[in-house]
Amino acid sequence: MMDSISAPIRVGIVEDEDLLRSMLTDLAMSHPGLEVVGAAAGSADAKTKFPPGSLDLVLMDVALGDGNGVALGVSMQRADPNLIVMLLSSHDVMDLVISIGENVSKPWSYLSKRSSVTKDVLFRSIEAASQGDVILDPELTERSVVREGTPVAQLSSAQLQVLRLVAQGFSNATAADLLGLSRRSVENHLQAIYKVLGISSRDASPRVAAVLQFLHQTARK
Repeated sequence: MMDSISAPIRVGIVEDEDLLRSMLTDLAMSHPGLEVVGAAAGSADAKTKFPPGSLDLVLMDVALGDGNGVALGVSMQRADPNLIVMLLSSHDVMDLVISIGENVSKPWSYLSKRSSVTKDVLFRSIEAASQGDVILDPELTERSVVREGTPVAQLSSAQLQVLRLVAQGFSNATAADLLGLSRRSVENHLQAIYKVLGISSRDASPRVAAVLQFLHQTARK
């Protein structure tokens, strides 16, 4: 989990549903490793409250009453390329995450609104995303079906289990505990995954590259 001694992760929330915005704010404020810079009810409010450089991560509703959350996220990330964007939606927006693709400075993550108010999921996702990982909604990740003929389809069942957990933001140590494996076994699985998927050690983040391939090469039931 996040180290409360290190600098807190500065989080902004953009959500037009009052109840959810309040719940997310209260949840984030309850963790000593997070600093809630502010909570905005829409696009105009966010532009006022969150100048470039004020946030490390923004939780961004896709559909805002006064604008489009994706367009706002792109605008904010262009103004601050280090900003991490995590989309929130009541619907499956995995394809939307794919379409954003390489048009942004950092890959985006996605949580369903239902998952976002689960404390463990929210904290794990923010922590992992702040460390450079790409996070996909756990419920949709578990329901994802691998497309035949893709590199991901060549993974063994054990390797696919590991990749699903990585996509959900679990650390190697936690994935090992969940699967009843040693940490070394999980690390070995990851190296095998990278080899099967053609991911080079020269990639800036093999972990992110593997999750993005999982995203592109699966479909939800």
